[in-house]
Amino acid sequence: MKTYKPTSKSRRFMTTLPYKELLSGDEPYKPLLGSKKRQAGRNAFGRITTRHQGGGHKRRLRDVDFKFDKKNIPAKIETIEYDPYRSAFIGLALYRDGARRYLIVPKGTKVGDTFIVSETAPLTSGNRLPLGRIPVGTFIYNIEIAPLAGASLVRSAGNYAEVVAHDAGYAQVKLPSSEIRKISDLAWASIGAVGNEEYNLVVVGKAGRSRWMGKRPTVRGSAMNPVDHPHGGGEGKQGRGLRRAKSKWGKPTGKGQKTRTPKKYSNVFIVSRRKVGKKR
Repeated sequence: MKTYKPTSKSRRFMTTLPYKELLSGDEPYKPLLGSKKRQAGRNAFGRITTRHQGGGHKRRLRDVDFKFDKKNIPAKIETIEYDPYRSAFIGLALYRDGARRYLIVPKGTKVGDTFIVSETAPLTSGNRLPLGRIPVGTFIYNIEIAPLAGASLVRSAGNYAEVVAHDAGYAQVKLPSSEIRKISDLAWASIGAVGNEEYNLVVVGKAGRSRWMGKRPTVRGSAMNPVDHPHGGGEGKQGRGLRRAKSKWGKPTGKGQKTRTPKKYSNVFIVSRRKVGKKR
């Protein structure tokens, strides 16, 4: 981690990643660059549906490949780059047929490393193959929920899942949340763990840096009035006055409470629920 001289209160504990050491220093590949409208947490009617979003530095969208539909064609990592839309680093892969794709790079990847997407690929970091061919105890990332649907699980910096069992056409995968979930043996996953594992050690340091990242201020419920939040009201600094914490809309939140929808469609695929609160 990169630290700074304490020239101000905010600078004293601020840390950043040493990008010059971690990235290859190349410019983004223009044919895979695009744009995306900033919604600022608002829906099509202009109403806020996700609070604390808005502003921030301009971003260019990188077209990252999660389908991995170029099978049995070896590829080489040409660059390792920063992506403003995700915590993980991305790499530009050059396939032997001349195609270039952006993808999330695993831990330990360097420029010049190779990988392949194949049912018979060796079990080395970055290679991709069906879950049914991955042995128990292997760390994986970029996991599909359904066969050929594209990677949707375990994509953020430093994360990995573990194959813990195979049974009746399903692989049982332990996710970063500690949930154990059944996924079809025909779904694909990449070997290894997502890179940039020091991302969670970054100390933002000041409010202004959060605004650069598009994060608006968060007000505590206990600092509000009773009309605005269940935790609000009281003279002076008060506790919430409730046995369990609630959100602004009265739903249970935090402190080890179960918030999953009781009749969610995917409940049948969960072998073991995630552990929450102090027990975890």
